[in-house]
Amino acid sequence: MFVATTLLATAIPASAAVALPNSMTALGDSVTRGFNACGWYTDCVAGSWSTGTNPSSHSHYLKIKAANPAIGNRVFNDARTGAKMAELPDQAKAAVSHGVDYLTILMGANDICTQSEALMTPVATYRKDLDTALATLKSGLPNATVYLLSLPDVRHLWSIAKDDSSARSFWSVAKICQSVLVNPTSTAQADVDRRDRVRQRTIDYNTQLQQACQAYGSRCVYDENRIFNYPFKFEQISRWDYFHPNAEGQKVLADITYRLH
Repeated sequence: MFVATTLLATAIPASAAVALPNSMTALGDSVTRGFNACGWYTDCVAGSWSTGTNPSSHSHYLKIKAANPAIGNRVFNDARTGAKMAELPDQAKAAVSHGVDYLTILMGANDICTQSEALMTPVATYRKDLDTALATLKSGLPNATVYLLSLPDVRHLWSIAKDDSSARSFWSVAKICQSVLVNPTSTAQADVDRRDRVRQRTIDYNTQLQQACQAYGSRCVYDENRIFNYPFKFEQISRWDYFHPNAEGQKVLADITYRLH
C-alpha cells in the first residue's frame, strides 16, 4: 500500500502546501485512534498518525509543532473506533466546537470491512454522509484546512498476510473484515471475484473522496491516493489482530501523508 517516503516528499507539488495551523483535530475510525498499535484491543491515541504525542508516531501534530510551536497542546482526536462514514457528520460538529484550523479525515474502512460483501455501504450513501459532514465543516470552520485521505487497499492486506497461519486464525475467530478476509486461502473464482469487487468499492469510495474535496474548494486537500497506493508490509500490521497498523505502520502513515511544509 505505500511508496518510499522520500519519493513522496519530492512528488508533492508546492501548490499543495498550506499554512501551518495553530490547532487541529482528527476525524475517523480505529486507525486514527491508534487501535492495537500499542496494546491489546485498545486505542493508543498517543501513537496516532494524525494527533499522536508519542515521538515514535511521527504524527502530523508533532511535525506541525516542531515547525510551529504556537500550536501548543491545542490538539484533539474526535475519531471513534468502529465508526463508519454515517458518523462523520457528528464528528464534524465536534470539530466545529473545537474551533480548529486543521483537521484530517480518514473514514470508510468500516464501510468496506463488514461481515459480508452485501453489507458494504452503498457508494451513494457514503457520498451523502460525506457531503453532509463537509457542509458542516465549511459553514462552521470556513478558514480551516480539511485534509481528506484515501482508504487503504484491504485486498493488499489480504495478500501480504494470507499465508500466515496466525493471521488466518485470528481473522476467522474474530470475524475481521469478512467481506475481504473470509476464505483467505481460496483460489475459487467466486472468492477471487469477491475480493476484486471489494477492492473496486474501495476505489469507488476514494473517487468520491477526491471529487468531494474538489467540490469543497481550496481549503480541502486530498492525499492523491497515497494511502491506497502504499505497499504496506507484513511487519507494519499489528500482531494483535493482523489488520490494524502497528506502531511502525502508524509512523509510516504519518510520514507518507504529511504535506503541510
